[in-house]
Amino acid sequence: MTGFKRNVLPFLVFFVLIVLTGTLQSWSLAFSILNLCLVSAVMALGVNIQWGYAGLVNFGVMGFTALGGLAVVLIAADPVAAAWQAGGPGVLLALLVILATVVITLAVRRLIRHAALRMIATAVLVIAGLVTASMVFGPSTEAIEGVNPSLAGYLGGLGLPVLLSWVVGGLFAAGAAFVIGKIALGLRADYLAIATLGVSEIIIAVLMNEDWLARGVKNVVGLPRPVPYEVALREEPWFRSLVDALPLGSVELSSLVVKGAYIGLFVVVLAILLWLAETALRAPWGRMMRAVRDNEAAANAMGKDVKRLHLLVFVLGSAVIGIAGAMMTTLDGQFTPSSYQPLRFTFLIWVMVIVGGSGNNWGSTLGAFIVWFTWVEAEPVGRMVIDHATAWLGDDSSVRNHLLANAAQMRLVVMGAVLLLVLRFSPRGLIPETDRR
Repeated sequence: MTGFKRNVLPFLVFFVLIVLTGTLQSWSLAFSILNLCLVSAVMALGVNIQWGYAGLVNFGVMGFTALGGLAVVLIAADPVAAAWQAGGPGVLLALLVILATVVITLAVRRLIRHAALRMIATAVLVIAGLVTASMVFGPSTEAIEGVNPSLAGYLGGLGLPVLLSWVVGGLFAAGAAFVIGKIALGLRADYLAIATLGVSEIIIAVLMNEDWLARGVKNVVGLPRPVPYEVALREEPWFRSLVDALPLGSVELSSLVVKGAYIGLFVVVLAILLWLAETALRAPWGRMMRAVRDNEAAANAMGKDVKRLHLLVFVLGSAVIGIAGAMMTTLDGQFTPSSYQPLRFTFLIWVMVIVGGSGNNWGSTLGAFIVWFTWVEAEPVGRMVIDHATAWLGDDSSVRNHLLANAAQMRLVVMGAVLLLVLRFSPRGLIPETDRR
């Protein structure tokens, strides 16, 4: 019974809360919350792989999530033919110049043995490559951004299936994590945290300012869906029969069907990732990673390449976060770089892992469900509580009106209270890591 209370009962309580939300508020809201809970659970799973398995502090969740969203634009959006004609070849040529610069620089560094000469040659090659690339890149991007900027002004994507972009989003995040890890994983844990946070801010800054890539702050809207559109759905004969059979309007029912389809897709992705993560955790590799996390000095003494193992885990966890970022952008149907804020895409994800139980994949999933549900419902519930608690003051009370106007801030208070309560009474999380000897 103890195992049931700890591992199963919290999930049952969460789904009861979802049912109550649908009954007392609206089923559309309940389905929306559940979708974002599932996406957040994938993000929390990625952070748990890094922190729970290897003790790596990644404060760059926001940046990896944004790279996943960018993948949806580059893979699934329709190409802008005029923009490709105006500056596409120039951008590709600039990228080839940069790639050639990297390859030539690495080759020259291997040939030159003298440290000073190697440094000088590296500086000369890098500066020459960047100057050459910028001579082509600048005019090309200006030409691209000048093509119908109110509606386009960017290259667009490849027009491929949007589900493919979820995989590519994971690859984008994994590639960025590999570069960051090669540089920063040799640093202390606090330096790694600062480095990942800084890189994520750089990624967001690039996405917001390079209009040719994804329209910058003008956003990309109307991205393709892996599920039917509501308008098209309402024309289907089977849907009309369903409307006649249920006490719901066609607009509300079509919205619920679409959101339900997203729930089905997200459940499949989360289930696959959970199965892979649990399989890895039970395998000898998982035991080795926990041993490295608990005592790096002992692992080094036993001949384990700790830095290589850390790099592998960092890349895997970031790939999972990138997949979640692509899923979220697909759900929203638009890519908005300005919406990627540390509070939502870094702080809250870490709270989910801590509340659920770091080192336990099911705990991180539960933490994502509980924390996101609390985050969404704290404002309406808080407003209701404030309304009833201050009713005796009267409608003209400045104190009452001030509290009601700032009800949205209740979610910060509630989230802080939840975190403190969990750390006080269950410091290892709601479903703590278990000993798998």
